[in-house]
Amino acid sequence: MTKGNDEASRLITGLFDRLAECKLEIRDLYNARALDHKAVREAIFGLSAAKPDVPIWTIDPPKAKNSPGVPTLFASDWHWGEVIDPEQINGVNKYNLRIAHARAKRLIEGAIDLLKNHMVNPSYPGIIFPLGGDMVSGDIHDELRESNELATIPTVLDLLEVLCASVNSLANAFGHVHIPCVTGNHGRNTLKIRAKGRVHTSYDWLLYCLLEREFKADKRVSFQVSSGPDVSWSVFGHKFLMTHGDQFRGGDGLIGCLGPIIRGDHKKRGRNGQIGLEYDTMILGHWHQYISMGRVIVNGSLKGYDEYANAGNFGFEPPKQALWMNHPKHGITFAMPVVLEDQSVKNTKWVVWPK
Repeated sequence: MTKGNDEASRLITGLFDRLAECKLEIRDLYNARALDHKAVREAIFGLSAAKPDVPIWTIDPPKAKNSPGVPTLFASDWHWGEVIDPEQINGVNKYNLRIAHARAKRLIEGAIDLLKNHMVNPSYPGIIFPLGGDMVSGDIHDELRESNELATIPTVLDLLEVLCASVNSLANAFGHVHIPCVTGNHGRNTLKIRAKGRVHTSYDWLLYCLLEREFKADKRVSFQVSSGPDVSWSVFGHKFLMTHGDQFRGGDGLIGCLGPIIRGDHKKRGRNGQIGLEYDTMILGHWHQYISMGRVIVNGSLKGYDEYANAGNFGFEPPKQALWMNHPKHGITFAMPVVLEDQSVKNTKWVVWPK
């Protein structure tokens, strides 16, 4: 080998060594500057990174004799900012920000009315108000970017005000509010949903952190903002797991969403059983169909029937959100979803039978 080749070889070797050193330096700089979800909560939102102190009322029976238990009002799939054109779906639904505001108000007022005025001995230690994702419409599809009433960030700020009013009303009515939170798939700012750092690409998570900051000094309100796709809590020993539901895919024209949901529940139970996180009931949104079973509760939506459901020939369902009661002795008892639009009554008689 000539002298020139030796020098070239040494130069190339030196360059490769320097490249390896640069990669290590870049990695160290990235690790030094990277903010995990705890650091973001502390540095940007001023929120504690510690696990929340779940209020005592979520595990101890209420003091009032014959109390109906602890209510849960499940809020998910509000798709705030989306516009639904009634002319494209045979006039069965309409949705925009004005209607969204009215439905959110009706949800809170309707839940308070059902729980305070239609239950015997309506004494409650508090209420659970899970936020199950897809709270904003987002712009993950071209058609949403073109038709949403507002851009996503102004939409988040508008919804924040509504949720602040909602939580304050619930706290005034029930004394305590516990709010578990998971992100959905519509609020993301990436093309595809991510497994790593899911929450940091979601406007849902931003909304939850802003909401938690608003109530940081209010001892009546507690939060569980998940850093992953699931969150768990228990009521009188009944264990709940909440997920958005976008991990479950499939379905067909006969069983609809039940197939993927039941399969998904089976897989989650198996996984959680292996790591000591067993649960009794899984709650989820995403499918916009209200289904209440012992093992699974699927939420409806605030926006209601839309162009996508119509194009897919899915069954009609009015906008509704799940509401149920946990009794210290009987588990989940009353299930009474809050319907958010008036349903026409064809006959005012209390019962009719053929003659």
